[in-house]
Amino acid sequence: MIKGINHQVIEITDTDNRYYERAFFMLRPEYASIQRELLEKEARKMLRDLDSMATTKPKSTLPLRILNAVLNIAIGVLLTVCIYSFV
Repeated sequence: MIKGINHQVIEITDTDNRYYERAFFMLRPEYASIQRELLEKEARKMLRDLDSMATTKPKSTLPLRILNAVLNIAIGVLLTVCIYSFV
């Protein structure tokens, strides 16, 4: 709940972002005197960065899983050979 808070807000309605229709940025009081164009430019940059982060694909872990499986099998075989050679 917000009670009696007075903030300067920048509303971006044309976000150029496929996920967000509208964005609101609440300015810190010490930056309220900066030119509005600069603030809007920075807000749009943040929205573009959000869009690019959302579309990045996670790195494939398949090669690491295969390597892990091969190493585990090799260790298992080595331990089995060691145990049977001493018995």
